[in-house]
Amino acid sequence: MSPFVRNLTFQSNNLGKEVTIMLAWSSNLDGLYQDVFPIVWKVIKFGKEGPYKATATYTAQFAFSRAQFEAGKVISAATSVSINHGEKTTLTEANEVYHFSPPQAGTYGTMQAQNCTGTPQGMAIGFVNKGDFMPTPALYFSDVGNNSRVTVKFTPTLRAYVTSDYEETAVLRSQVDTPAIWSQDLTGLAQNTTWNISRDANTGRYTITHA
Repeated sequence: MSPFVRNLTFQSNNLGKEVTIMLAWSSNLDGLYQDVFPIVWKVIKFGKEGPYKATATYTAQFAFSRAQFEAGKVISAATSVSINHGEKTTLTEANEVYHFSPPQAGTYGTMQAQNCTGTPQGMAIGFVNKGDFMPTPALYFSDVGNNSRVTVKFTPTLRAYVTSDYEETAVLRSQVDTPAIWSQDLTGLAQNTTWNISRDANTGRYTITHA
């Protein structure tokens, strides 16, 4: 069975003020902001006059990657492996080449990756959109010790914030200092949805509603 796809369209018209919307993944895993960190998915600017539109696609084909971390961002994935719930994989290293083993049956309802490289590693869980070779990272696990494993049960809960303080693929080391204006579990949405971004001229408050 093909993994489900969620195509999200965000649009605005005559907002009255330019705004930057940041989309980031939410996590309820233990160790949040200690060992596991959400990653910024999209940063989108909408102008103050006229219509604006942006699209984002999520595909529920999960993948673990060995994450390259630099200047507060996940900059690339050296290697990755597609994985499904109920499967596990192992990261090894030989001659400075890193490799994930083919996934095998693991614990029901979770995805696991074990580090057997001999040194601590940064890992990420993300998703692979059609046509991409490498995954889009969603959650980052820092300094996974040798012979340690990460265990993930990923629910694609996406949140939107009004903030220009972050860049795409930035690792959120702490809670965003502004409240989310929108939150959705993508599994509960139709394949294609459109969302209107509005601004109350009196209060300056932004809202995102289903079109």
